[in-house]
Amino acid sequence: MDGMLMLGFAGFLGILKILLMVLAAFGLCDAAIRREDAFRAADKQNKAFWLIILALALVVSYLFSILSFLPIIGVIASIVYIVDVRPAVKQVSGGGGGGWGRRRGGSSSDGPYGPYNGGR
Repeated sequence: MDGMLMLGFAGFLGILKILLMVLAAFGLCDAAIRREDAFRAADKQNKAFWLIILALALVVSYLFSILSFLPIIGVIASIVYIVDVRPAVKQVSGGGGGGWGRRRGGSSSDGPYGPYNGGR
C-alpha cells in the first residue's frame, strides 16, 4: 500500500513539474513575440530582462525537483510575468500579437486581401 501511495505522489509531482514548465515556456514565448518598446512604455523592466528570467525559470523547473527552492522562485517569476507584465505590455501595444480567437473588424465577406464581393 505504501508503494502505491508513493508512486501516486511521484506521478502527481511529475505532472506538476510539466505544468510549471509549460507555464514558464508560455511566458517565455509570449515575451519573445512582444515588442521591446512596449516593455519600456509599460514601465516593466525591458524585454531582455524578462527573456532571461523566464528562460532561467524554464531551465530550473526542468533540472531541479519541484520540492526544492529554485523552481518555486521560477514559478513566482512566471506568474508575475503572466499576471502583471503581460497585460500591461499587451495594453500598451494595442491588444497584443497574433489575433487568435478575435475578430479584426470588417465585413463577413472580407477575404485576406479585401472583400470577396468585388469591392461593391
